[in-house]
Amino acid sequence: MLGNSWFKKEKPLLGLTGLGGGVGSNLVGGGGGGVPADLAVACGTSPRIVVYPMDASGFGTKYADPSTLPSSLALSAAFSPDGAALVVGYYASPYVIAWPWSLGSGFGTKYADPSTIPAGKGESLAFSPDSATIVVGHESSPYVTAYPWSSGFGTKYSDPSTLPAGTGNGVAFSPDGADIAVAHFTSPYVSVYPWSSGFGTKYADPSTLPASHAYDCAFSPDGADIAVAHETSPYISVYPWSSGFGTKYSDPSTLPTGYGKSIAFSPDGADILVGHTASPYVSVYPWSSGFGTKYADPSTLPPAASQGVAWSPDGASVAVVHYTSPYVTAYPWSSGFGTKYSDPSTLPTTTCYGVAFSPAA
Repeated sequence: MLGNSWFKKEKPLLGLTGLGGGVGSNLVGGGGGGVPADLAVACGTSPRIVVYPMDASGFGTKYADPSTLPSSLALSAAFSPDGAALVVGYYASPYVIAWPWSLGSGFGTKYADPSTIPAGKGESLAFSPDSATIVVGHESSPYVTAYPWSSGFGTKYSDPSTLPAGTGNGVAFSPDGADIAVAHFTSPYVSVYPWSSGFGTKYADPSTLPASHAYDCAFSPDGADIAVAHETSPYISVYPWSSGFGTKYSDPSTLPTGYGKSIAFSPDGADILVGHTASPYVSVYPWSSGFGTKYADPSTLPPAASQGVAWSPDGASVAVVHYTSPYVTAYPWSSGFGTKYSDPSTLPTTTCYGVAFSPAA
């Protein structure tokens, strides 16, 4: 479950420690290319949200924890596209928590909780491209909740007239902000709504549904395609999108292995990244109105089932969160996996479930 503020998954990854200090003093030094950004991971035990600076050298020193932590297991994370806020969805009431964020400085003082909280665990998060709206996918009806956002939560928007069918495991805005997609647990497994300061009438379901419980969804950067990760073979389904679903694309010739837990398009739209539950745990395919031949697996695999994936804002790195130590793994990317970055010097404390990169510095 990832935040997708930068092509997630939820969701929806980056300089030095601490609150205070200028960006110049706190960013990781250059490493031969790549833009500095921050990487947030949502995990099971305190502090439950861990953020690292990151650039072409890999992980920087973990930022100081926020003064107010999530009160239970964190499931999802998202940066606002303007880089000014970080939001985490978690297991206990009020199910969502948000802070001001500053690249190179870190967390500000927690924002007030929304006056109407989501109905259950905050499984997934997404900001609109203009940072004016945040949508939360959650465990209980109405399964998706949207709020205006302006340095804090506004009054909850009305629920859609046709609700998603089950837990909102993944949410995504289209790149133009005109549509919201929800990946959910029960058939039809994916629902998409027009968005204009409120939910419009749900679009018709795709003629070929995802095969089972859906865990994540993502729009391509040009808005021409929508991808869904789901529990049974073929584990990922991709459709053309133009104010409605087109005919499902053919499955890739080499399928992911195990449940598709997370999915993300690269920022240039040329590749699709999938996190899944069986080895090699992560797969990437070229994308051009259809799947190309799967790229070679990384030489050092993530050590366990993937729970979330994300691209860096420049597409030069990918990050994966997973069940076992080191809980987060990242690689350089250039039409294939490079050598795994060294693990961060301070690891997350346990299994991580959500991952998100901030916008670039």
